[in-house]
Amino acid sequence: MVSSTVDHMIAVTVFLAATLLFIGLFNQTIQTAVIYQRHRATATKASDLLDNMLLSPGIPVNWGQTDIDPTGFGLQDPEFTQYKMSPYSLMRLRSSVGDPVYYEATGQWYSNVTIDERNFMLVPYNLALDYSTVTRLLGINNTYGFQLTLTPIVSVSIEETQLANSLKLDIEVSGVGFPLSYATLSYCFLKVGIKGNDPYYDISFNTVTADDTGSRSITLDYVDEDDSYAFIVYARTGGLVGMGFHQRTNDDGDFVVPFIDSFEDGKVLLAHSYNVHEDAHPEATVFYNATYVLLTEDFTLREMPVTTDGNKVVYGHGTDQTFGNLTIATHNPGILIITYKTQGVNQNGVVLMPWGMSSLAFPVTFGGDPSKQEWVATDMRHVTVGGIAYQAQIALWSLEGYQVVG
Repeated sequence: MVSSTVDHMIAVTVFLAATLLFIGLFNQTIQTAVIYQRHRATATKASDLLDNMLLSPGIPVNWGQTDIDPTGFGLQDPEFTQYKMSPYSLMRLRSSVGDPVYYEATGQWYSNVTIDERNFMLVPYNLALDYSTVTRLLGINNTYGFQLTLTPIVSVSIEETQLANSLKLDIEVSGVGFPLSYATLSYCFLKVGIKGNDPYYDISFNTVTADDTGSRSITLDYVDEDDSYAFIVYARTGGLVGMGFHQRTNDDGDFVVPFIDSFEDGKVLLAHSYNVHEDAHPEATVFYNATYVLLTEDFTLREMPVTTDGNKVVYGHGTDQTFGNLTIATHNPGILIITYKTQGVNQNGVVLMPWGMSSLAFPVTFGGDPSKQEWVATDMRHVTVGGIAYQAQIALWSLEGYQVVG
């Protein structure tokens, strides 16, 4: 009797243990399935969200060329269809990389995209859309986080290989892991010259063809080792278009810094570099000259004058400071080129600023940081920005979090 009771209790205990173990395993399986479904839903949302941003110009459709905030978010160029992006809408996204810049004369912070120290795109925060505003316009605030990146597909590298007597530049053009054979190269060469305190420039344009390895050497006469210059080249073949640039400056750290003031009116503010940095400097003057090169439909460059209100910027104290203004009278993408001379002997250089993100193939990084997220869905598209080939990628994550409870 006692033995059978004990056996019965053991059997019940084993049965209950097995039942609890089964329930635990079943619960974990169900939770894993639920998380899988959530991951799948996030991946689907990433694809849909990326297309929503890339295939809609937003409201109003030309918001990238105005100074107003959109009421609907989209990056498509309103003059085209499919995956063709507006180079101006991309300029108005507050960059997630680069330290913001404060400009005391305007009392504003600026979104900062700086390439190679002398190539700037500085957009005031009051004109740059922030991350929280865009998530609200997309209807994903408090639900999803994302980061959008656009990276040029075609790489154009330029290297100086000869400096004595003449300048020799080696150009190499490649796609993703392969050279662009026989690419057409349209280039602009701008050399800085000085007359008294006034900088001027000699500018020339030409079109050549790369070889079967995507390489080409260009020799430019009458360029000395101390000359400042800018070299800009657009490469195209088989429907792919990319660009690269190279420049040489000869200064002691004082130069002209352009700040975008109005997209709608094409206004750009010019400041002495000492006004941007907080280091203490003695009073200094930089003389400048500005021009605009317009990117045509066949990816050649055409010179276009800009309207300026002076020819110098001064770093000083109080009323001793002098700032510059200029106006770009077009919304066709191109490059603002500013040549300058400092007070030192033979101290000069050149600064480049894109008017339209694609004209200097600047990359774009906008949004949150996916590196600390538990699970991130990604998707990508090949797009064009002002005709330049880019890869657009989105990283999306849920703000609800994921966890399996054992």
